[in-house]
Amino acid sequence: MTAPNPRPGIMSIEPYVGGKSGLKGQSKVVKLSSNEGALGPSPRAIAAYIEAAENLHRYPDGASADLRAALGRHFGLDPARIVCGAGSDELIALLCRAYAGPDDEVLYSQFGFVMYPTAALGAGATPVTAPEHEYTADVDALLARVSPRTRLCFLANPNNPTGTYLAPAAVKRLRDGLPPHVLLVLDAAYAEYVSRNDYSPGVELVDGGDNVVMLRTFSKIFALGGLRLGWGYCPAAVADVLNRLRGPFNVSAAAQAAGVAALADLAFTDASRTHNDIWLPWLTRELRQLGLAVVPSVGNFVLVGFSASGAKTAAAANAHLNARGIIPRAVGNYGLPHHLRITIGTEPEMRAVVAALAEFVK
Repeated sequence: MTAPNPRPGIMSIEPYVGGKSGLKGQSKVVKLSSNEGALGPSPRAIAAYIEAAENLHRYPDGASADLRAALGRHFGLDPARIVCGAGSDELIALLCRAYAGPDDEVLYSQFGFVMYPTAALGAGATPVTAPEHEYTADVDALLARVSPRTRLCFLANPNNPTGTYLAPAAVKRLRDGLPPHVLLVLDAAYAEYVSRNDYSPGVELVDGGDNVVMLRTFSKIFALGGLRLGWGYCPAAVADVLNRLRGPFNVSAAAQAAGVAALADLAFTDASRTHNDIWLPWLTRELRQLGLAVVPSVGNFVLVGFSASGAKTAAAANAHLNARGIIPRAVGNYGLPHHLRITIGTEPEMRAVVAALAEFVK
């Protein structure tokens, strides 16, 4: 007998491996591997989640109406053009399923989020990468890779795992250079952390045409990664397509309730952003003073470079940190084998990282 065969491309997918949460033999660890919010979720979001437990026997609102309305109020957007998902990962996969397939190509930058090629292959399409310049997406390189087969172009802005970003003029130049049939997907998962005056998550580009989507998440500054909650702001036609394709109850009732509450807790979000504004530059400065190469970041993490050979490699640094109960993220699967990504954590966690790496570089 012959077992059923998956579609072409499926077996080319490398299963996604999330950041480690534990270390063998260590009961207490400092987890800095998944870019989770340093302060955790809003107390109001936690309370809303607990209250939702009383109605777990009820199906959620399939339209996520209250959450979309809250997002519309918070960001000044049309709720009818917002689509919610089980994390932005689900929306990435839905977009690939909806707009790409066999013989099509999905374009993204060299160090872009690994879910882009995963979703492309899952839809039967071919992932295509464009080289970056100084760990930053290169508009000219992306446009040079566009072909008649290109259907989607993903741009993480800011990018994970590098922390770099493109200014609005560059993103607009990318949009203007793409053929109208190519959907530009702006993945702005870390937008709430960016305090630069030359950054935009892309709302104006979504409003200014028919081929741009902006993706956002509750997993980062809102610290609701465990609930899997994301959303997209789309042209009306794209929102219609996604609503036809997504599951009828794809966002849980508890996630919707917690999301609404998190948006309403402006003081807690401000505190989370302020914390990052303090400790991101502090960690960057301290690591550079140790002689380590740190890529400039506007997210809630830093990408740190180590020696390509000898005793001071990224693998050796990772082992050294692990031995002290600290878990960074190895990023070899991004094509960055000589780097580690370190999430911004609490003050004691950041000081512990610097102390451990100071020992390592001696």
